[in-house]
Amino acid sequence: MREKPFWETKTLEQMDDTEWESLCDGCGRCCLQKLQDEDTDKVFFTRISCALLNTETCRCTHYQDRFNRVADCLSVRPLTEEKIAWLPDTCAYRLIGNGLPLKHWHPLISGTPDSVKAAGISVAGKCVSESCVPIDQYFHHVIDWDDFSAGQ
Repeated sequence: MREKPFWETKTLEQMDDTEWESLCDGCGRCCLQKLQDEDTDKVFFTRISCALLNTETCRCTHYQDRFNRVADCLSVRPLTEEKIAWLPDTCAYRLIGNGLPLKHWHPLISGTPDSVKAAGISVAGKCVSESCVPIDQYFHHVIDWDDFSAGQ
């Protein structure tokens, strides 16, 4: 009988640093700028990335020092209900935190990080750095995940 993988047997709080980090699928969606409606608190994602995100590889160029370089960089550990709203529905932290399974394209399931891009989940090549967009133009870059995943 095969042993269940750690993400099926542990809560997020029980995971060690290596397990926690391996849950990140590298899609880059959490590094996109968000807008929040002041009246409804609804969160809208944009196609504008943090200036530290390499928009072709979806990797942070200063991952270990990101919280010192970007004041509003979202630390998802510990994961709270408030933080969940800022994560995409496909995020492994959100899924596991809500008792749901990982998606079939997640590298821990597929065995390859390329599956994220093949599934259309990665923002690689689909976003623009915040350094290229004036803040008053952010609302022009609001995205719908279904259109965005299809490469629109």
